Amino acid sequence: MTKRVNAIVGTAVVVLAAWTWGAGLIWAKKKSALPQVVLNAQTVFVMVDPDAAIPVNDPGGNRTAREDVEKALMEWGRLKPTMTMSQADLVIVVRKGDKQAMNPTVGGQSPNDHPVILQGTDNTMRIGGQQGRNPDAAQNGGPLSPTPGMGGEIGPTEDLFSVYLGRTEDALKRGPLWRYARKDALKSPDVPAVAEFKKAVDEAVKQQQKAAKPQQP
Repeated sequence: MTKRVNAIVGTAVVVLAAWTWGAGLIWAKKKSALPQVVLNAQTVFVMVDPDAAIPVNDPGGNRTAREDVEKALMEWGRLKPTMTMSQADLVIVVRKGDKQAMNPTVGGQSPNDHPVILQGTDNTMRIGGQQGRNPDAAQNGGPLSPTPGMGGEIGPTEDLFSVYLGRTEDALKRGPLWRYARKDALKSPDVPAVAEFKKAVDEAVKQQQKAAKPQQP
């Protein structure tokens, strides 16, 4: 365990620098028009960042955030959550932030497992299940066979919400189409990250309709 934690500490500067650089891209993308593939999308697969470990102080936090995002998307109604990445036009990756610089973590399970799903809103109901580890998480980063044990992780201080192109085996290896980072961005019941994504989509649709409108002489 000591060696693992030391190795993580040794890369802290690089990791934190990467997140700081990424934050600049997040805010820049908020102001830019979304690509057409996002506007055409009808289905979405939501998953926890497969590289995120399970923190001891909040072991179910990322899994709850994923479920809250799925419910918020169902309430929105534009995108239908799916059980696998291969069925989804878009992939949304979520990761909760933490105030602590380093968090003790535990292995032995994946936050992307879906033993049983029973989600409902006022107008919709979603039921599903999965046996074993989610294959999409295994193919897109993270340990293939997590084993029990204690460790440590340096993670982001803000909640992360990233949108990727779906229907591809290496979805997460490509750059995100849209990203959002903010404290409590994944907090229920309002889930601000989904609200901001909806706002970005609505604005892009308005711009598209305005551009397509014939100019009056």
